[in-house]
Amino acid sequence: MSLQQKIDRITDILRRDDGISGAMHYTEQTSWVLFLKFLDDYESEKEDEAILSGKDYQPVLDEEHRWSNWACPKNADGKLDINKVRTGDDLTDYVNKQLFPYLKSFASITVDPKTFSYKIGGIFQYLDNKVASGHTLREVLDIIDTLDFQSESSLFELSLVYEGLLQNMGDAGGYAGEFYTPRPVVRAMVKALAPKAGETIYDAAAGSCGFLVEAFEHLKSKKNQLSTEQWDFIQRDTFFGFEKTSLAYVMGMMNMILHGIESPNLFRGNTLTQNIRDIQEKDRYDIILANPPFGGKEKPQIQQNFPIQANATELLFLQHFMKTLKTGGKAAIVIPEGVLFQTNSAFKQVKQELLENFNLHTILSLPAGVFLPYSGVKTNVLFFERSGGTSDVWYYECEPEQKLTKNKPITDAHLAEFVELYNSRETTERSWTVSASKLAEDYDLSAKNPAKQKDAEHLAPSDILKQIRTKEKLVSGLLDEIEDLLAEK
Repeated sequence: MSLQQKIDRITDILRRDDGISGAMHYTEQTSWVLFLKFLDDYESEKEDEAILSGKDYQPVLDEEHRWSNWACPKNADGKLDINKVRTGDDLTDYVNKQLFPYLKSFASITVDPKTFSYKIGGIFQYLDNKVASGHTLREVLDIIDTLDFQSESSLFELSLVYEGLLQNMGDAGGYAGEFYTPRPVVRAMVKALAPKAGETIYDAAAGSCGFLVEAFEHLKSKKNQLSTEQWDFIQRDTFFGFEKTSLAYVMGMMNMILHGIESPNLFRGNTLTQNIRDIQEKDRYDIILANPPFGGKEKPQIQQNFPIQANATELLFLQHFMKTLKTGGKAAIVIPEGVLFQTNSAFKQVKQELLENFNLHTILSLPAGVFLPYSGVKTNVLFFERSGGTSDVWYYECEPEQKLTKNKPITDAHLAEFVELYNSRETTERSWTVSASKLAEDYDLSAKNPAKQKDAEHLAPSDILKQIRTKEKLVSGLLDEIEDLLAEK
């Protein structure tokens, strides 16, 4: 069986368990078991490397709690040792009362947040074993024990399968949609910004860390051109993020580690509780990639952390990203359409600052349906730099031939032309340039393609009412004329 087939088999097994309900549960439970097997292979590989180089390696986990000891102990022939293997109540008792408390303890006994042990504590601090039957868990362990994560090809396959698990969890609906941004959108944003070794990369609404993982893959593709020092910087000092919810934090941390980022700097917390007036240049980042939550409302005490107060989370996050971007830094942020066309006080002020103090050089207009099934809101991507004010904005309108649906999602091909034209910013049927002075007339930044005969207008409610009343008067006048004609007959 392939890795994907084995994961599918595990999903079928977990669905039968009384403690598991829905995609979120079986993804979460498959994740921690996968992670511990990965960790055992990682430790074994480090030990082998240490022996070859004549150095000492101190494993993160003690012998008792290593996978090879508790999950699937082997005899001299390399087969499962039936005299030592746990199952049923013995297995669940050990996992719940010994293994998980041990793993959770790393969060409190480890001081340095950059260490691997601290990351393990951070992950398991918010996890619990939900598999009710020890016999079910035994089946899962036996399947995952057949996996070997000591080769690049195996790790690559694992990363793809894990991305699929996260997508399935997002497709399950509810608030799980926050976990997953379509990867073609993420890849297009990363390719456009093209991060380089030595740059810091930040996502303040990290979710499952898709942006940070894709940025890592971009850097990893050039690994043979990097020095040891540059690669070490990528592993330990490049990726930073915050995530508010515990499950998303756990999934994000595991996603990064399973993709090969040994020490991601991911922290659990609400980004918006930070007063952005306190942010200094040392707190800023070279690259910002994010799809912050939108449609939410924040309390007045949270709004006080921002010079331009608003209860819309998308406006607060946009201010945060503007403040945390380094001088010369680059950002790509997904925002809902409303941010572009709304011109009330707060929206206008934020866009005015963006145009005057940042170079908002590109707006990518995404088609409706990109975030189905969890949101039908039309979105855009803002590309800006902290490098002086805006002179012109290049727009690109992504319009697939067919309407996007859950079963017909956006693809890399849909965004290929945008990526190709991003640096040259050519004018085409789908792209055009507007001067910042023109946009500053009313601060309506929404995409209005001049190549189209009719542009969609986003009118204020009062203007819409005026249009309706005007048309009603015309219709009423015509009816009066018809009545007069009929009366004459």
